[in-house]
Amino acid sequence: MRVAVLGFGVMVLVAAGCGSEPTREVATKPPPAHAAPKPKPKPKPVVPTPKPAAPRCSAPAERSLTSARGSFAGFAPHGAVAYRTPGGAVVARFGRENVNGYPTYFGVLGKRVGKDCRALWYRVQLPIRPNGAVGWVRASEIELQPVDLRIEVDVSRRDLELFRAGKRVLEATVAVGAAATPTPIGRYYVNQRLVPTDTSGPYGPGALGISAFSPVLTGWAQGGPVAIHGTNEPWSIGHAVSNGCIRLPNDTLERLFKIVPAGTQVIIHP
Repeated sequence: MRVAVLGFGVMVLVAAGCGSEPTREVATKPPPAHAAPKPKPKPKPVVPTPKPAAPRCSAPAERSLTSARGSFAGFAPHGAVAYRTPGGAVVARFGRENVNGYPTYFGVLGKRVGKDCRALWYRVQLPIRPNGAVGWVRASEIELQPVDLRIEVDVSRRDLELFRAGKRVLEATVAVGAAATPTPIGRYYVNQRLVPTDTSGPYGPGALGISAFSPVLTGWAQGGPVAIHGTNEPWSIGHAVSNGCIRLPNDTLERLFKIVPAGTQVIIHP
């Protein structure tokens, strides 16, 4: 009913408008004869975006991969062959695991790149004698893993420090090698993380094996490897009494063991 009323009202208004006065036509002026149509804007030329130039390196270029803030571990999932020089004489061959069943890791010192700046070879620390041995491994054989931790041991002060990204985050007193069985000085890396069967024994709750060997105990099992481990002789901490290993109080060793990965650099100062 409301719709009908509205329609009726519209009709009345239209009728009133049509009959009140005569219709007048409004003249419109034609456009001037001389008015030319506006020119269409010319399309802007399409300039192709230049492709970034491919990186170029002078080959063979070598670059360091260690700094005060971090380094790299090299994980070899299928084992690796270490060469004296890239493609030169073979120094050592490594399986996917070591004699303790731990995966093969290297401490990575640097890399050699090709003309496209991709790594072809990595210069790595080797867990073999002589101490401080290095070699070259094909880049295709290892996976790089960044490490922001570094361990430094001062034998004369019997002190261990842990650094994260260059900042010291832990310091502890340690026991070091006796005069007859000294702790080896040099730059090494953590090559294995081991939990002994008896955590109340001489190694405590765990051991961080490093790529160093005793300089005198060559007849020991596995060549006399050195480790950072706990102890069942807490009185020895702060003294030079070990067979070359670095002993920590068990609670401190547990803290270290939780956060230190394989590949972490270990620097032992005299």
